[in-house]
Amino acid sequence: MINPKEKITIGVLGGHSALDVCHGATKYGFDTVVVCQKGREKTYKKYYKKRSDKGGGEKGCVGNIIVVDKFGDIVKKDVQKQLKDLNTVFIHNRYFWVYCDFKKIEKDFKIPIFGLRQGVKLEERDQPLNQYHLLEKAGIRIPKIIREGGSKMNLEKLNKALDKHFEDEKGGPLMVKVNEATRGYERAFFVITSTAAYYKQSEKMIKKGQITQEDLDNSTIEEFVIGAHINLNFFYSPITGDLELMGTDTRRQTDLDGFLRLDCDVQKRLLSYGYTPKMIETGHYAVTMKESLVEKAYDIGEKFVKTMKKEVAPGIIGPFALQGAVVADEGKEEFVIFDVSMRIPGSPGTKFTPYSGYLYGESLSYGERIAMEIRLAEKKGQLDEILT
Repeated sequence: MINPKEKITIGVLGGHSALDVCHGATKYGFDTVVVCQKGREKTYKKYYKKRSDKGGGEKGCVGNIIVVDKFGDIVKKDVQKQLKDLNTVFIHNRYFWVYCDFKKIEKDFKIPIFGLRQGVKLEERDQPLNQYHLLEKAGIRIPKIIREGGSKMNLEKLNKALDKHFEDEKGGPLMVKVNEATRGYERAFFVITSTAAYYKQSEKMIKKGQITQEDLDNSTIEEFVIGAHINLNFFYSPITGDLELMGTDTRRQTDLDGFLRLDCDVQKRLLSYGYTPKMIETGHYAVTMKESLVEKAYDIGEKFVKTMKKEVAPGIIGPFALQGAVVADEGKEEFVIFDVSMRIPGSPGTKFTPYSGYLYGESLSYGERIAMEIRLAEKKGQLDEILT
């Protein structure tokens, strides 16, 4: 556990949102430590390392560096000792869980984590109490599910389900969420408009080595939500009991973004050659929503926080995101949520939307808001309420 009598260092894995965390921590007077994988440390060790500038001031936000052979080595005793010696509070992110073993982090990683330690595991759709189950329990609309990830529906049942959707119900496009063959943490999404298209497209991708049959059999097939995409980035404080909307953004995906900039004839020609645009997340950009949607956004955020308290002790701590789209069925606008992040999202651009500024006078980054919460808990002697 953290030593409340010593100066706290805020730590993070070298990727995803590390610079955001380090910037916020530095601004609020904390030292920082970044655990970097060998060969990927230059961003933190060179470009954003704290150092004196020529004007006599200081620039950079990364204080300490620990370089490991691979990210998963963070659970090694010598690495944990260095973190303990710095009195580290660790901020987990998607990187932290992609490259490390869930069980080892939950049981063997003795460094206190800001946030729900087991939360990121629940983002995986093959978990018993996964994000869609939690959203349904909260009464939040999700896409229509044809097959849950990990369910291994046999082909007869799958064909019946697909035929029912496309032929009997005249349903719209479906998205297949399947892991990439080479990078299991990324998903090789593809969209289908018929049962035949599912087999034709998946066969092409298997032949190209993009996916495997095993991963395809475990993939999620769900409604492709046609609406305006928006990520609702929240922060819940167990100290104050307040839910805050930090900001809103949406994703940039390669190489879908470039494909959509082509004219229709070029798109058709590429598709006829067997080209399939990838949907790999490469960044985010800030967006805003009209003010009449703010209350609806807070409503689903409050529902999710309440459900998490009931279902997963101790509930949400700090940052989380409900990612989805706004649809307008019969003129009624509604959020449909198809992804949940139960930790800091990977978008520093949320600061450049006005919602946290309406609360604090100026817009805050997630790194700043996390540092504020740790400092508040430290002053009130309530660190145990935000660390797991």
